[in-house]
Amino acid sequence: MAAAIHPLAAVDPGAVLGDGVSVGAFAVVGAGVRLGEAVEIGPHAVVQGDTSLGAGCRVFPGAVLGGEPQDLKYRGEPTRLVVGRNNVFREGCTVHRGTATGRGETCLGDDNFLMAQSHVAHDCVLGSGCVLANSVAVAGHCVVQDRAILGGLAGIHQHARVGRLAMVGAGAMVSRDVPPFCIAQGDRALLVGLNLVGLKRAAVDRETIGLLKQAWRLLFDGELLRAEALRQLEPLGAGTPLLAELLRFISESPRGVCKPRRVRSD
Repeated sequence: MAAAIHPLAAVDPGAVLGDGVSVGAFAVVGAGVRLGEAVEIGPHAVVQGDTSLGAGCRVFPGAVLGGEPQDLKYRGEPTRLVVGRNNVFREGCTVHRGTATGRGETCLGDDNFLMAQSHVAHDCVLGSGCVLANSVAVAGHCVVQDRAILGGLAGIHQHARVGRLAMVGAGAMVSRDVPPFCIAQGDRALLVGLNLVGLKRAAVDRETIGLLKQAWRLLFDGELLRAEALRQLEPLGAGTPLLAELLRFISESPRGVCKPRRVRSD
């Protein structure tokens, strides 16, 4: 099916449009843009630069995808924005290309929902199935893993990571890593518990949730140093992939993880 382009839209001849693409009035699609099948570009939206959107993505009015990174070191080098399938970018959402001094590209997986006025900066990696609520700001070089949820107005510091199935509360300012399966909230964000609702929705079995609760108590509720808690939990992680994922995320954290609400000396 041929693309449906509104007569008031501006689509560069160098753009590549898949079957069933629609482009609304006053939208701009620049040279080098590649739109997969059935992508919808709403009125007044802008897609520019070396940007590819997978099939089924929806870009609402006023969103800007593939803009130059907000990095003072950027000098116009060729960089990319790569987006998977079925992502939704609501009104005023912005996602920028990478930088030559970073990854060179910003990457989003599939089935993400970015609400109005949210922002994903240069060189970020966003997994699949994530939700960014209104006005979330993810700074450059961040990693947000699959099915993480970021509450409205939350801010993620440069180079920080948010683990899989983690939840960041509304208004949180995250300056350290948020481990998988955990909830963080506040300024500066503190860990307040496991994301039990998210785990149950992901059909994680009760035994695994029980082991994650045990890990939480050792890592964040007890008197053990973090390194000793990780050592004690390592044998349990060998047979439990989610626990192993949690332990690996914490042990490999370059910034350190958010402190628990009960602040510890280590």
